[in-house]
Amino acid sequence: MPPDRVQLNPDLLVEAIGDDWPSEQVDAAIELLATSEGRFPSGTRKLPVELVRAVQRERLIAAMLDAAATLGYRETNVQDVIERAGVSRPTFYEHFNNKDDCFLAAFDAGARRLRARVSTTAAKASDWRGRLRLSLAVILAFAVAEPQTARTLIVEARAASPEATQRRIDLLDGFGACLDATAGELLPGARGRSPLTAAGVVGGVESVLYARLCRGEPEQLETLLPSLMYFAVLPYEGQEAASEELG
Repeated sequence: MPPDRVQLNPDLLVEAIGDDWPSEQVDAAIELLATSEGRFPSGTRKLPVELVRAVQRERLIAAMLDAAATLGYRETNVQDVIERAGVSRPTFYEHFNNKDDCFLAAFDAGARRLRARVSTTAAKASDWRGRLRLSLAVILAFAVAEPQTARTLIVEARAASPEATQRRIDLLDGFGACLDATAGELLPGARGRSPLTAAGVVGGVESVLYARLCRGEPEQLETLLPSLMYFAVLPYEGQEAASEELG
């Protein structure tokens, strides 16, 4: 039995393709997909060709996220992706060279959304611990809302190409650098501390997420916030401050 076709989230679609298109055209594209089982009907289209291409590309990215999370990266092939996307094989190769190319695009799209949400939300707090708490809360909420994307970033990228592995490392290093810089700026006691402290915190959080996602438990992730805050605060502010987070 063929897999269910992916359904694009309208908000994520608009976020991905940008604001270059009139909203009525984007709405028309979404409605057309909704009334045609997720697939653009053949024949004459009244939508701009480039808009159709942009939407099809996002369908393929969403399909790759679904296939990689469901089947595993190594077991996923191009056919799995095009069946979920509801596009033809030629359409796939209009956008991507191969499976790896599509996977990297899916990884980049997910990582870009995650970075943007963490950055935007963390800026709402003025103190170090507040920013840390908001950042961790956003990461956990992201994994709950987009479990397929989270699994792609944290689990499947380890099994993918060397380039995907490096992008995963770069993503974690970026969070570590941000944590280290924020601690140095807002937490006087952290100045001069080794950047390995931040790298260790990020690595520990990622390890917990990896285990939970491998067990298929994304819906329980948000309950981990107090424990993750304890773990992250401990090396910076000590036992007493960390214990406050458990309370």
